[in-house]
Amino acid sequence: MKFRKAVENDVVEIVKMIADDELGKTREKFVVPLPSEYTIAFENIDSDANQELIVVENDESEIIGTLQLSFIQYLTYRGGIRAQIEAVRIKKEHRGKGIGKQMFEWAIARAKERKAHVLQLTTDKKRPKAIKFYEDLGFKPSHEGMKLHLN
Repeated sequence: MKFRKAVENDVVEIVKMIADDELGKTREKFVVPLPSEYTIAFENIDSDANQELIVVENDESEIIGTLQLSFIQYLTYRGGIRAQIEAVRIKKEHRGKGIGKQMFEWAIARAKERKAHVLQLTTDKKRPKAIKFYEDLGFKPSHEGMKLHLN
């Protein structure tokens, strides 16, 4: 497997993966051509040194997974850096093959390279299999997350 920074030509495949699950299909609008909001978001992510949108390719150079790492500088923890992992997706036909574990191992190593002291994630409570997967990787439910949607 190859991990690389996403380029604009990857955005269609990334959005297709994000939209291809029970929750994603209610939030995303996957049509070709994509709505311009996705291109604008990609450009913002790509221009920010603290954002890394990653694609995972198999040996045939097919994109089979994606994730986004955000590096958040703050004053607590003596000016620590917090890594946040989001939008982890694997194409359905490639699930159950250990790819997710390899993706998280890569993300953990990358967070350490960037000197982050913690890697955190949020997951929807409607995803019990994902929660079990993250716990098996060593993630602990340490906080109660809350959101206020501003729509």
